[in-house]
Amino acid sequence: MKKLLIKCLLFVLPLLVLSLPADIFLSNGLKKANYYAQDEFSIWNDLYEGKIDSKVVIYGASRAWVHFDPALIEKNTGLSAYNLGLDGHNFWLQYYRHKLLFDKNKKPEIIIFALDPFTLCKRTDLYNLDQFLPYMLFNNELRHYLDPFEGFSFFDFYIPLFRYYGKTKAIKYASKSSFIPFNPDTGRKNGYKGKLEVWNQDFDLAVEQKGKINVVTDSLTSDLFIRFLNECKEHKVKIVFVYSPEYIEGQKFVQNRSEIVDLYNQIAEKYGITFLDYSNDKICQDRNYFYNASHMRITGAELFTSKLIHDMKRLNLFVDDSVEKKIVSVRKNTE
Repeated sequence: MKKLLIKCLLFVLPLLVLSLPADIFLSNGLKKANYYAQDEFSIWNDLYEGKIDSKVVIYGASRAWVHFDPALIEKNTGLSAYNLGLDGHNFWLQYYRHKLLFDKNKKPEIIIFALDPFTLCKRTDLYNLDQFLPYMLFNNELRHYLDPFEGFSFFDFYIPLFRYYGKTKAIKYASKSSFIPFNPDTGRKNGYKGKLEVWNQDFDLAVEQKGKINVVTDSLTSDLFIRFLNECKEHKVKIVFVYSPEYIEGQKFVQNRSEIVDLYNQIAEKYGITFLDYSNDKICQDRNYFYNASHMRITGAELFTSKLIHDMKRLNLFVDDSVEKKIVSVRKNTE
């Protein structure tokens, strides 16, 4: 029996020793694959490597990353900007990005939070889960935020290569990008990439399959959102809530949409946050600005971002509150 165990160990040990460098090879290659997994890798890379040093940062889901152009914000305000919009995920994993931003990068002065009907919900599946593959090994913190979702097991985090089993497509792209330089034009710029698509059938299919839906907020996610607001207040980071344009017909898809928006208004009022709601903007009436009921094409996104910048300037939201208070105080002392 002892000899059998020794033989098994001698067989398994070399595999384990080789699996770690193979895991590192695949993970490093996948991190460069900006044409895969909606190019979420470029954002995760910047967060983990501490490369984000922006005065204005956009938070939210897919409506954030396709609606808010940081280049326009920089051009029209002189403030560096970055878009952290996370496709397909609610606030639970948006918060993990926030945590990485605050822990490993320079804190922003302003967070523009792109709200949508599902911000405070919590899905059960792990959408676009391949985006997490390169960062998982021995990462206890990431495991904490991914554990509530269906998708990965304990072994995926602690056994090299285990999570890559059956991931043929991810392995293919990881290997390819390890040897062929990626094209930077195919990726996202500071987290943003405008969509050129024309109107598709996403909305019609959703209505056909689900009909109208009622959104139910998740209590743990809601608690985490309040914790986030308090953290930002503690660090003197200004938050601006924004509900970007949504095609008028799509607004009818969520039956209790008005209740959700009212909830955001209540939170904004309680925490002294400006809430800019574009639900009734003219953009919402023109389907040519959208590629589905929730998401704008690049023409709509750039028009909207310009409107947002104008409105935020009008409301002095790009002004540092502490500086503004000092100016007021000096004026009072000199009068």
